[in-house]
Amino acid sequence: MEQIQNEKKFINKLKDKYNLKIYNENTFEEVFSFRLSRLNVFVSIGFSIIILIGLVTVLIAFTGLREFIPGYPDGNMRRMIISNALKVDSLNYQLKLKDQYFQNLKNIIEGKEPITHINEKDPDISYSDIKFTRSKEDSALRKKIENEEQYNITVFEKDHMANDFSSIHFYTPATGLIISKFDKKKEHYGVDIVTEKDAVISSILAGTVVIATWSMENGYIIQIQHQNNLLSIYKHNSKLFKNVGDLVSAGEAIAIIGNSGELSTGTHLHFELWHNGVPLDPEKHIIF
Repeated sequence: MEQIQNEKKFINKLKDKYNLKIYNENTFEEVFSFRLSRLNVFVSIGFSIIILIGLVTVLIAFTGLREFIPGYPDGNMRRMIISNALKVDSLNYQLKLKDQYFQNLKNIIEGKEPITHINEKDPDISYSDIKFTRSKEDSALRKKIENEEQYNITVFEKDHMANDFSSIHFYTPATGLIISKFDKKKEHYGVDIVTEKDAVISSILAGTVVIATWSMENGYIIQIQHQNNLLSIYKHNSKLFKNVGDLVSAGEAIAIIGNSGELSTGTHLHFELWHNGVPLDPEKHIIF
């Protein structure tokens, strides 16, 4: 009972009201007064401390003052951390490419299809609904550029005869049946080769990849610059294994045969061989 009475006395003391008055020192006139209790004082102090802690936390978290906290990284250190993270990510990517390169070599030796991360189609995108249309203006511009640059008939002069390449061993890009032969008059500057599905296309000679891209007309194209000003072109591929600037050796796998591009009428390889800007008949130099 005594303990309960003491607790009640303590609670009553907390609830006891006090009158705080402020007087003018010279005139003793009452300036301000208000009533309070011990409980009100404790609650007010508690709320004040909570608000102060919140303000300090916000000030430190969203201003530059956080850099003065011991152990917190400054701006330079954070930039270095981000830079190192990007470098590590880049190194991991290069390691994956190296692993994939060696795996592709193993697959080629075993006669399997090489895997590639290049030109992979997004499964979330439907390509079947895409319809390519060409306007009259677009066709006229394409024809003009082709005549001025790549297929300018003025380079087909008799003085520009192909050199003798009998001493050079050309690898076959793809073994199969030629369904369309070289015909300069019809502006068909190569041969069309039909072979088995997903056949690997090989480089005819060692060289450097100068073009590895996709076009609306010819699909996936890869073009390789060789010695003696020879240039080989491989069109309508389904996948490319090389990028621009890559060095390739003779007989190395560079692509997978396909049916890409508007000008393709089926799965085949359109192969062209050029020398000093003049197209050569591939059948005169390569056994298919």
